[in-house]
Amino acid sequence: MKLSTRLSNLVPGGDDGWGLFMKSREMVAAGVPVIELTIGEHDIRTDPTILTAMAEAAQGGHTGYAAVPGTDDLRRKVAERTEDRTGVPTGPENVLVTPGGQAALFAAHLAAIDAGQPAAYIDPYYATYPGTIRAAGGVPRPLVTRARDGFAPTAQGLAEVLPGCASLMINTPNNPTGAVYDAATIDMICAAVQAEDCWLISDEVYDSQVWAGAHISPRARPGMAERTFVVGSMSKSHAMTGSRCGWIIGPEDAIDHLITLATHTTYGVPGFIQDAAVFALEQGTAFEDKVGAPFRRRRQLALDLLSQQTLVGHVPSGGAMYMMLDVQATGLSGEAFAHSLLEAHHIAVMPGESFGAAAAGHLRVALTVDDDRLMDALRTLLEHAQTLTRQTVHAD
Repeated sequence: MKLSTRLSNLVPGGDDGWGLFMKSREMVAAGVPVIELTIGEHDIRTDPTILTAMAEAAQGGHTGYAAVPGTDDLRRKVAERTEDRTGVPTGPENVLVTPGGQAALFAAHLAAIDAGQPAAYIDPYYATYPGTIRAAGGVPRPLVTRARDGFAPTAQGLAEVLPGCASLMINTPNNPTGAVYDAATIDMICAAVQAEDCWLISDEVYDSQVWAGAHISPRARPGMAERTFVVGSMSKSHAMTGSRCGWIIGPEDAIDHLITLATHTTYGVPGFIQDAAVFALEQGTAFEDKVGAPFRRRRQLALDLLSQQTLVGHVPSGGAMYMMLDVQATGLSGEAFAHSLLEAHHIAVMPGESFGAAAAGHLRVALTVDDDRLMDALRTLLEHAQTLTRQTVHAD
């Protein structure tokens, strides 16, 4: 039997750009000690107090079907958090709870685009973005950014890519680059989507991890609340990646339709997980700051080390749990460098090419192991770059 074209074409050529990650996992399974700096997975587990709240909710009987839009308590708590952080009036009616941020991204595109319509996204991008657009029936249209612009979109790029698009998806703080869009960039994006009369889908799952500058939600800009979907999640802010609890924030009428979609697809999120999320959010910003503190500290350690050499460059990382390193001076692509690093030193990083054309010649390094192991790995990476460069020079 033939599969649907939509499903078989989610990832053109069957390559999702994560071959190195799979290779490193195969090495680990075979007993090879690999330092994995690949995915955005905290090196701490979910806080025991959150797990206790989850267990108590389950044991208390909240294991049946939960309300499809999300429990009243969680929708209210997410709305309060959003209004406190952005100043935009937000109520439970603006919130749909989803099984993680990825489900929210898919649902937002189903709401924003019709089959065959172009949908724009920023390149470099989180690996699932183009496939998410294809799954929703859209045609992915990348807006390629440049390292010299801090991987932020420009007015020229928006003017070239956005006409005819039904939506634009942005992500700040950004995965993979760590870029945090400043006020001028956010204003430029908002003006562009208003001029083209399209939706803005704002992936803000890293809103609690800002190390330089400030997080600005475009939904807070004039005229944007009625055309913006904000995607959030408990995964990064509260180290609850496996709990799969996220949300979409948008106009009330759009959320009503998205609730209908959830009724026909996910049918909600387990109630005991939502209760645990309410407990976690009740711990306030101090708790979120605690979860993010290791990444803030490791970023600075990495910057201090990188400043001692000039061969490997870096893109200023203002947020999230990653750094983007430039290895073009070695003469290798990011893909070739990452594979050679894994083979020679058993250190796994993500090639920039996994995240789009704009990140070619770069590496994404996740700051997700303890300080000492991270610094040892980065020193080895820098030494490997020196070795590769010497080999290239001698070969010439």
